[in-house]
This record gives sequence, C-alpha cells and structure tokens, in this order.
Amino acid sequence: MIELAISVINQIGLIGAALLIAIEVVVPPIPSEAILLLTGFNVGLGSFGFVEAVIATSVGSLIGATLLYLVGYFFTQERLEGIIAKFGKYVGLPVKDFQKTMKWFEKFGGPLVLFGRMFPIIRSLVSIPAGLVKMGAAKFYLFSGIGIVIWNTLWITIGYNLGENWAQGEEFAQILDYIIYALVAGVLLYLGFNLVKAILFKRS
Repeated sequence: MIELAISVINQIGLIGAALLIAIEVVVPPIPSEAILLLTGFNVGLGSFGFVEAVIATSVGSLIGATLLYLVGYFFTQERLEGIIAKFGKYVGLPVKDFQKTMKWFEKFGGPLVLFGRMFPIIRSLVSIPAGLVKMGAAKFYLFSGIGIVIWNTLWITIGYNLGENWAQGEEFAQILDYIIYALVAGVLLYLGFNLVKAILFKRS
C-alpha cells in the first residue's frame, strides 16, 4: 500500500495526498503517518509548499471525519440503545452505562475529539460518537480541525526533516500503532470474555 501512496502522490500531488488521507480516515488501508511523512518528503523536494501540504491533508482528514460523523448522526443514539438493550448484557454493557457515557461525551466531547485525532484508530472512530450525540457542526469542526492540523503538521515536519529517510519515521509510527492496537485488542478480549461468560451462565 505504501507503493500505491507513493504512486498517487507522485502523479497527482497534493490532491492525491488529500484523497489518501480522506480514505484512510474512513477505511485505513495505510497509516496516515506514512502518507504525511511522504508528503513532508515531497515538500523537501520542492514538489509543493509546506503550508499547502498541511492545508490539503487537513481538508482530506476533515472530509473523512465528516463521513463518519454523518454515520453516527443518522444512525441515532436511540437505535444504538435498542441494540444495546438487546445484546449489551452479553458484553457487560447495560443501557444505563451507555447513556452515562453519551452524557459524558456530550460534556467533554470537544477535547475528546481534539486529542482523539492524534491516536491511531481513535482518530477515525471518535467522529461516530460525536455524530451520535449530535455535536454541533461548528464545535466538531473546530476541535477536529485543531487536532488534525497539529497531527498533520507534526508528521509532515518529521518527513521533511528526515528527507530520503522518511520511512524511518514510519517505523516509529508503527510502534505507536501497535500499542494502540494492543489496547483495543485488550478491550475486545474483555468484552468477548464477558459475552462467553454470560452465555455459559445462561445455559447453566
């Protein structure tokens, strides 16, 4: 997939970088860090300017974030509560706890969206609860925009400074990704354990 990113950016420049970032937010085929590092490398080559690179990739990220926000917005919290009421007991998630979580997100959603943009997986998923709680568009774009610009600027700068060695930055990014994946896997294992336990308890 890295070869695809290189080819797309080489052929259509910043539009390609923005397109790849937008796709990565929704369906992450390649890490955004790799795209941003490669973009920074191209900035160093003089293919395009630094500010233009940050703007283009940030717009791409916002487009992807908007699509996931709309998924949460139109799915509705009520529908999700119905699913949780039916199946939540199997994974230790009662409706009351979910409702408390949504109220907590309504209260602290802005900072969560901002900082969530700086972590793998979370940066994509955080848009969905924002849509579920009907976070205002201005608030969503403000906090998303700040987090996205910080994240994109950081990795583009690293790619610019590493130059032809930009791939070394990807190695560090992969370590960060693995840490987040491990945490998510731990949560999924916990939910799976509760599900199996609930099923066995019900049968007995």
